[in-house]
Amino acid sequence: MAELDEIIHQPLRLKIMAALNALSAGGLDFARLKKLTGATDGNLGAHIETLSRAGYVAVDKAFVGKKPQTTVTLSPAGRAAFARHVASLQEIIAGAAAKPPEP
Repeated sequence: MAELDEIIHQPLRLKIMAALNALSAGGLDFARLKKLTGATDGNLGAHIETLSRAGYVAVDKAFVGKKPQTTVTLSPAGRAAFARHVASLQEIIAGAAAKPPEP
């Protein structure tokens, strides 16, 4: 049985990865991710940093006019790790569904 990815498995990081994986290309800005996940600024920032250190996301900081804008993009390694994590979850579900109920 495949192992779950402990970095991705945390609920907020799973939401971030799922949101980014839904895009075929490009990334999401911090404000959009915050809205999608319901996270606070500090909490979201900390989890993005964890994903970035793992090489799962790239973080781009720029200015739009005079406002800072942070964009988070799923890396190829992150996309592959997310696919493995989802496959592990599906394997667990399939295994549970295939076993006869215990008496």
